[in-house]
Amino acid sequence: MRKVLRVDNIQKYYGNRDNITKAIDGISFDVEDGEFIGIMGASGSGKTTLLNCISTIDNVSSGHIYLEDQDITEIKESEISKFRRHNLGFVFQDFNLLDTLTIEENIALILTINKMRMSDIDKEVLKIAKNLGIEDILNKYPYQVSGGQKQRCAAARAIVNKPKLILADEPTGSLDSKSAKQLLEIMEDMNKNMNATILMVTHDPLSASYCSKILFLKDGKIFNKIEKGDKQRKEFYDEILNVLALLGGDARDVR
Repeated sequence: MRKVLRVDNIQKYYGNRDNITKAIDGISFDVEDGEFIGIMGASGSGKTTLLNCISTIDNVSSGHIYLEDQDITEIKESEISKFRRHNLGFVFQDFNLLDTLTIEENIALILTINKMRMSDIDKEVLKIAKNLGIEDILNKYPYQVSGGQKQRCAAARAIVNKPKLILADEPTGSLDSKSAKQLLEIMEDMNKNMNATILMVTHDPLSASYCSKILFLKDGKIFNKIEKGDKQRKEFYDEILNVLALLGGDARDVR
């Protein structure tokens, strides 16, 4: 399969010479097209730092990150915003929808910024809205729709520009169990039926059980990795709990 992402021996240090914190310590892994990968680990394990480096929010101290054939650690500061708009999709904890824009305008915003033709924008937005079951609320504003519909709008916005990679940092962190399950099912649908490649940081074993592969971090290194394969979600969930126990502490404490 085609490699979408290649992380090659990256390290990330914070602080100065007298007080250095090593947040990432020689991490390497690949993400193939159509994979749904979870990243888990205790607080301070480096999982959010890793996601921030991949999303170009933060810079690595050494090593390289490739999105397809492009070394994103070499992108000029002036080009980073353009790179993100054309290559990455984001799923946020709190949706980050603009209340002054309709659902349709929220979804279309990235395409508008990328200067796509208006007729093409309308087609793409309607297509993705139908896929996610929100075509009947496109003219409404975020405050006029339910939380589940906001989730679908946020998911549509993340995938509408056909990004090479979708990044999600604790996307269910502020949601109740019902809303969390809805969002995970949406992301699973995006992965399976729209071929979205997703990298998700999560502390929650149930959320992680929706992934096809999980990387467990400890002290800035990959401690373990497991694949779902043909396992049922319950079986995979139990396997996740076993690895979390090896990491140390109850699963509920692994954040």
